[in-house]
Amino acid sequence: MMKTLFLQPPSFDGFDGGAGSRYQARREIKSFWFPTWLAQPAALVPGSKLVDAPPARLGMDTVLPIAKDYEMVVIHTSTPSFSSDVKVAQAMKDANPDLKIGFVGAKVAVDAEGSLKNGAPIDFVARNEFDFTIRDVAEGRSFASVDGISYRNGEGVIVHNRDRAMIENMDDLPFVTEVYKRDLKIEDYFIGYLKHPYVSLYTGRGCKSRCTFCLWPQTVGGHRYRTRSVGHVAEEIRLAKSYFPQTREFFFDDDTFTDDLPRAEAIAKELGKMGVMWSCNAKANVPRETLKVLRDNGLRLLLVGYESGNQQILHNIKKGMRIEVAKKFTKDCHELGIQIHGTFIMGLPGETQQTIEETIKFATEINPHTLQVSLAAPYPGTFLYNQAVENNWLDASHAELIDEHGVQMAPLHYPHLSHTEIFNSVETFYRRFYFRAPKIASIVGEMVRSPEMMKRRLREGVEFFQFLRERKGIEA
Repeated sequence: MMKTLFLQPPSFDGFDGGAGSRYQARREIKSFWFPTWLAQPAALVPGSKLVDAPPARLGMDTVLPIAKDYEMVVIHTSTPSFSSDVKVAQAMKDANPDLKIGFVGAKVAVDAEGSLKNGAPIDFVARNEFDFTIRDVAEGRSFASVDGISYRNGEGVIVHNRDRAMIENMDDLPFVTEVYKRDLKIEDYFIGYLKHPYVSLYTGRGCKSRCTFCLWPQTVGGHRYRTRSVGHVAEEIRLAKSYFPQTREFFFDDDTFTDDLPRAEAIAKELGKMGVMWSCNAKANVPRETLKVLRDNGLRLLLVGYESGNQQILHNIKKGMRIEVAKKFTKDCHELGIQIHGTFIMGLPGETQQTIEETIKFATEINPHTLQVSLAAPYPGTFLYNQAVENNWLDASHAELIDEHGVQMAPLHYPHLSHTEIFNSVETFYRRFYFRAPKIASIVGEMVRSPEMMKRRLREGVEFFQFLRERKGIEA
């Protein structure tokens, strides 16, 4: 077995681009997801080590000496961070020419050829679901015999091996919690709407929804929801509780944990027996009776992708959600005491100044506890990207997804809506939602009731206003 280092490379300060982040950018409030997509293959390779540089605030001066002691480095990359990650790989190759370097992530899954052509220090890329692919390479097998990789042969020709079959029995994957305990400090990971410290993991992969913008189902995870057994999940939570007694909340990062309602209820009942607090991703269509079961067994918060308050835009992006259903779901959550972190996207196909106004009014009407507003990001490999290319919604001057500081840009534009109008709508949205008397009163009430929340909200407020100031200096 090759001595293997799994690495999320150093990047922009506060850049949430790790192997657990769905979209790579600096957030309005500093946040870091657990690097679950690296921890999973690391759990399959005995003697490996996982280094997640951004949350640990590690620079190249620290990471480079670590890499010198390894035979192989597996780097998680993304479309926004690829060029920076290649520079990191080159520095490691210069320091240790015998080092084998493999790249994983959505970027190389959909553009293996281009990634190898533009990444001289890369020896191979692992496409799609790469857990057992990396294990096979680490076992020292010849590249030619490993399914799911692309590489340069002895003549320098790029070779694409056949695809690896998707994992069907998700219980075959070992617990990522073991790697978390061995290599990570959970206090380094922070999400504004989750209690701190938290621990996140997956109970399944894939999403049956067909949202045109969503990265992971279209590149790595697929559209079948492949799940771990209820007992397997419960066993890992029990283990995580013993490893991390300081954990205040568990988060299930499945694309849509509520895709399988009977299973969600069964897992909730196991968690209820353990007395743990938990949250998850959900679609805005969970029936009230299921919400009640989940709440009665420890559910605190749902992360819900509303995206838009305009029904036609939801049709355009194949969201499979109706506004009236989302309103009822949200009302049910409010009445049951389940908090919601709502996510919205500005600049989706069909967006106009009128639909932006509709979405802001919709958000203030349903009033999630907190929200996040993002800019439509056409990642290569998604239906949205193909649409943007075909319809000339992208141009060379705005093709980047982030700026030189890691802040999200507005890459899309339409004949009736400019980059700048879309970019500026994010700040307008935030101000209109949060700078309302009822919302301010709610936030102040939280702070008064909890000294810990007081400290946390003040810090988040400073970061939020700093984020808005930085955006003003960006030409969209």
